[in-house]
Amino acid sequence: MDLGDFNIPRFLAVLPLFHDLSAAELERVAKGCQVQRLNRGDIVFRYGQPCEEFHVVVSGQIKLFAISPAGQEKVIELVGPGTSFAEALMFTSKPYILNAQALASTLLLTVSKQSMLDEIVRDPRFSLRMLAGISRRLHGLVHDIESGALHSGMQRVIGYLLGEHPFGGAVGDVPTVSLPVSKATVASRLSLTPEYFSKVLHELEEEKLIEIDKREIRIIDLPRLARHGVR
Repeated sequence: MDLGDFNIPRFLAVLPLFHDLSAAELERVAKGCQVQRLNRGDIVFRYGQPCEEFHVVVSGQIKLFAISPAGQEKVIELVGPGTSFAEALMFTSKPYILNAQALASTLLLTVSKQSMLDEIVRDPRFSLRMLAGISRRLHGLVHDIESGALHSGMQRVIGYLLGEHPFGGAVGDVPTVSLPVSKATVASRLSLTPEYFSKVLHELEEEKLIEIDKREIRIIDLPRLARHGVR
């Protein structure tokens, strides 16, 4: 798709943050937006860079991650189509506290901070929608932290398979999870080592709860897998 043909106001209109805006308001916001195409591995921003915008994934996937002093990578979130990120940080006037990188060919919409401030001045109710969106995102991150702190590694993997992320599809009547990224990336997202993540998957396969075919994981016995996760 030619980026010049991308209809920014139409895309904004389907996002929860903007769907109540009039056509004229969408056009104003669109003037503060840019669309860029990223290749796999391209960096969106790095830790410490100024944050003067937030971003929405149109297609593809973005990895938000931190780097430890020892150089180890920790995946904080995997961001897919229709999801925004960095909107809360944008209002703090502080630099980015994470890194963002494209995991696949990605179309990314960037919305400037000034366009958001202008809209809030015109209609203070818009700030309530911003707060609601930021609150939902915060709630999700808190849930992830609770899951990592209170659940075992086995429970985290089973939770991921059962619905932490939507099923990628199905083969016949068998629910199938398509890992969107490498096993190492998913493991980091679940605060597990790649070795432990693979060990849990193979244990579940030995129990005849799942079948593994590269990045395709077929759930053979959904009720039993769910019960296994609460042991």
